[in-house]
Amino acid sequence: MSKVFFKNEKKRCHHHELGVVASGYAAVWAKENTRESLWDAMARKETYATTGTRMSVRFFDGFDYSAGDSKGVPMGCTLTAAPEGKAPTFLIGALKDPIGANLDRYQIVKVWMDKDGAVHEKVYDVVWSGDRSIDKNTGKLAAVGSTVDIKNATWSHIIGASELVATWKDPDFDPQQQAFYYGRVLETPTPRWTAYDAKHYGIEPLPDTRMVLQERAYTSPIWYSPK
Repeated sequence: MSKVFFKNEKKRCHHHELGVVASGYAAVWAKENTRESLWDAMARKETYATTGTRMSVRFFDGFDYSAGDSKGVPMGCTLTAAPEGKAPTFLIGALKDPIGANLDRYQIVKVWMDKDGAVHEKVYDVVWSGDRSIDKNTGKLAAVGSTVDIKNATWSHIIGASELVATWKDPDFDPQQQAFYYGRVLETPTPRWTAYDAKHYGIEPLPDTRMVLQERAYTSPIWYSPK
């Protein structure tokens, strides 16, 4: 499989530019770098997006699945009719941008609709860098920390991981409930474009200007349908 990035430029508008990043990428997992193969990959939705980083992200799901085999569906596909007693198992992986920041964590976001038609969302921290652990009281993973020097618009690689790989099984799976899942990968904090501009032009940013961000990636979802 080959991976191709497409850049999406965002024009800066003065009334809202203090809260947005500058551009992003759409990535396509295709069998080869040809027009036909890229079109097929987009048609089957085996794609993901990033806020500007070029990290590599994989996302698979299946019921009869073990790490390393080929039984499962990739991002963009639908999983149906869970076998009795089985919950979906996800195989996930992320590799850092070669010239970007290290990775903070890989999350799986689950969205489902209950019997009353209300939509719910839950974020699971699946695998992360360092020796952090999820707080038993809050259910939250501690922040990765930050190496950003805002004044000089610099950062370092002393925190984070170059690669994150794991398998994860949905602990709250209901085989009769429609749902979808998608992967979200966060990098360690880096200077935002406002910090680079302030350093380059030697200016003081406006009050409350966001100077640090965590670049991230989002996969196409995998849908579960009980029928």
